[in-house]
Amino acid sequence: MNTCIALLRGINVGGKNTLPMRELVVILENIGMRNAKTYVQSGNAVFQSSEMDFSKISKKLAAEIKTRRGFEPHVLILGLDAIEKALTQNPFPEAEADPASLHLGFLAFIPKNPDLDKLGGLKKRTERFRLIGSVFYLHAPEGIGRSKLAANSEKLLGVTMTDRNWRTVCKIREMASQ
Repeated sequence: MNTCIALLRGINVGGKNTLPMRELVVILENIGMRNAKTYVQSGNAVFQSSEMDFSKISKKLAAEIKTRRGFEPHVLILGLDAIEKALTQNPFPEAEADPASLHLGFLAFIPKNPDLDKLGGLKKRTERFRLIGSVFYLHAPEGIGRSKLAANSEKLLGVTMTDRNWRTVCKIREMASQ
């Protein structure tokens, strides 16, 4: 059995496109996943699967959510090794002291033509970023709410991305390692 992590994008705590995490666990179990557990309401799940093709799990999960809830979120499935690698490759280790300021954007695939120059032109003096493989690291000490860099990163990378802060990624790894 593989330990898998599902990162869902486009679900909300309230209002449009809601998906309670208890229901996500039920959905995962109904599509054949085992030992499903979730972390916070923003669409993070850890589970076991015998399926080796993560894109199949992603498509199956997104389709089941659409059937049950009427919307289809972007679903990225990663192995525990991908989370471990992302944490190990953090180019801003000193930012780990303020885990809410350090974000990891998990990309659907490695960008072919990211516009890193334009991203560099959008960053505030205090912000730093780095693209390593299919992970976009962003250190934004002033927060990402008003960051032009954060707001435009997906578009300028040219790849669908789902973002998690350092604390969340560490908690997901902890859950997946148990």
